[in-house]
Amino acid sequence: MGPYLQPIEKPHGLRLRLVYWLTRRMLGKVPTPLKVGSARMPFAFLSWNFKISRLDKKLELPQATAQFIREIVSRTNACLFCMDSQRWFVLNKAPENLAKFDALPEYETSPLFTEGERAALDYAVELTRTKHVEPETFERLARFYSEREICEIAWIVASEHVYNIQNHAANIGSDGLCELSSRERSSTLRA
Repeated sequence: MGPYLQPIEKPHGLRLRLVYWLTRRMLGKVPTPLKVGSARMPFAFLSWNFKISRLDKKLELPQATAQFIREIVSRTNACLFCMDSQRWFVLNKAPENLAKFDALPEYETSPLFTEGERAALDYAVELTRTKHVEPETFERLARFYSEREICEIAWIVASEHVYNIQNHAANIGSDGLCELSSRERSSTLRA
């Protein structure tokens, strides 16, 4: 079963057509959330996504830490689209982080993660699951991160949660971006 709303393949408006073209060029296809939500509410979805992207560039947290937090939230919420798109990002933009990314299910015991990263991931999982954080979890996080970084971690959890909920609301699953990407890499290697 696919999305509850039919994806819009040919959007209205020059701005949205340009976004479709850019994402197709970058990813090899137009992502389903763009064709479902953004095509119907471009003023809301596009501005929201661009604002998150701009804010993410201003984070003091290392990009890899932010990516691991987004992924653990997506896994906790079982958002298949977000999990696939984040893996695509790591494969194509940060392959040096792939081993750690793949070890996320075992972050609590994996030697690849620092105690600080474990504290951030525990905080993110607890906040995502219960919408609350125990004082002990917060105190542990505060031993490793500044007040600003703690606010950034909370922002990452909250914004990723919104992406996850939007995809669940429309029954949007994986777009197969990683499979598409690996086929392209295979054909490039054969050429």
